[in-house]
This record gives sequence, C-alpha cells and structure tokens, in this order.
Amino acid sequence: MAPLCLATDETSLPIDHDMTLLLEACREAGLKTEVCAWDDPDIDWSRFGAVVLRSPWTYVEQLPEFLAWCERVDAATRLLNPLPVVRWSLDKHYLADLAAHGVPVVPTTFLGRDADPSRTLREFQAAHPEAAEVVVKPTVGAYSLGVRRFPRARHAEAADYAAGLLAKGSEVMVQPYLDAIDLEGETDLIYFDGTYSHAIRKSAMLAADGTVNVPLMEFRQARDADEGERAVASAVLDAAAAHLRLDQPLLYGRIDLVRGSGGEPLVLEAELCEPSLSLPFAEAGATRFAEAMAARLARPR
Repeated sequence: MAPLCLATDETSLPIDHDMTLLLEACREAGLKTEVCAWDDPDIDWSRFGAVVLRSPWTYVEQLPEFLAWCERVDAATRLLNPLPVVRWSLDKHYLADLAAHGVPVVPTTFLGRDADPSRTLREFQAAHPEAAEVVVKPTVGAYSLGVRRFPRARHAEAADYAAGLLAKGSEVMVQPYLDAIDLEGETDLIYFDGTYSHAIRKSAMLAADGTVNVPLMEFRQARDADEGERAVASAVLDAAAAHLRLDQPLLYGRIDLVRGSGGEPLVLEAELCEPSLSLPFAEAGATRFAEAMAARLARPR
C-alpha cells in the first residue's frame, strides 16, 4: 500500500499537538505515514495513497497558493478532506449555507468589499438589541487572526476596523458576542468518518481589552458533548454532505458550538479542512482517527 501523507508546514508543525499521538496510532494501525510540508516544491504527491490535511496553517497568508496546491494534489492522488470541502469550508460564508439547510448558527451578517461598514453595523445592532458586544472578523482566517470584539457603544471603532479589513482585501463578518462564551466556553465536537469521537471545552479567546489568546493547551479541557450538541453537529455534517453532494462521510471534522441566549447550541464554526483535533484530550481518539484513515484508504477512490 502506498504511504499516507500528513500535510503540515515547518511553521505550524511545532504547535500541532495532535501529530505525535497520531503518528504512533498510525504505526499501531499498520499505516506507513510521512509528515510533509505542503509548500515543499520538491515532493512528488502522486506517490502517496492519500494526502490528509493536518496542520498546513500558513495557508491563511497564502490562500491562492494553498488552493492551487490542493488542486495539484487532488489531480495526483486522494486529498482528504476532498477539494470541494476545502474550497467551501475555508471561507466562513459557509455559515449562510448551513443556515439555509436549517442548521442553527450564530447570527451572522457578511460585508462584501463594496459594503458600508457603519450602516451595516448599525443595522446589525438594531436587529440584535440584546447584543452588548459585536465580533468583527475576516471570513477567511485561523487561530482568531484578525478577530476583534467591540462594545455596542464603540460602534465607530468597530466600523473603522471592518473598513480596514475590507481595504486589505478581506471580506468581513459580524456576529454578536455571546455571554455564554465567557461563562461556559465553546464546545468543540470531533468526528471521524461521520461518527462522534470526543469533545473539548475551549475557553474564551477574545478578551474584552482587545487581547486575542492563542488557543494553547491550557485553554482546553475534555468535555463530553450532550445529546443536543451532538444533534446540531451531526446536522452540520449532513448539511455539508447535501450541499456539496458528497457520496461518503467526511474523514474528519470539528464542529464548534456556543450557547445562545436561550441556552440552545449554535454553530460558531465548522472546521472541515485542517482542524486541530485535540487528540491529547481524548482517550483513544488518535486510534479512532488512524482506523478511520486506514478504512478510507481501503475503499476505492
């Protein structure tokens, strides 16, 4: 069997806390694996049975190059998750698609490059009078890069920040900052081959003073997702499959949920391309992922 590639990059690999556990689990599952940098121009990707996106997190600064690389890999071998999923999930406009499929998502307004940020923010605040704060962020990003929260009274500052993102070429999204994030954190549910594996609690990343915390290990702890959370996360995977017309479950996925004002679980993000999977917090989580990869490689492409 051809080896399996776990794609990362030199900058991201040191903070990929899943990789060591995953490599050991792959060895135990009899999978020959290689860790490769996605931006290494000398690699022949066709020699791999599949390329699994794990931590190629420098893509944020090089999105066109990354997508072009994904296209080359997809033409040469099996890309996991598949190319349509990568294209769709790297831009958070997918939240609108999920909402159209009936999935409960955090209320979101998108600003295109010709938008009036001040007017859009005022309309958003009028539509959500209960929101004491708003979050402004680019639609493409990772690790809370470019994400800021603003009190309602600092409308002008929030509008200026959104305008700055637009001027840099980013499209922008606005959401309410939900109090439950500070009280309970978010629940991240991890799935392998369409089946729930484990979940973590992630503490708030956005501080009121504008500080953005990097989601290091100390901001995470094991948490078991309840039935309602699992139902919403499964609905995300079903909606993604329907929207993209997939013929089999995603190899992996992470669904990030927060509680709304009524306590209901809402989708904050669906990480379906290259998510951190918090394997150190899940007994046998790496084993389940390795077994899912082995099963996928055994199926026809």
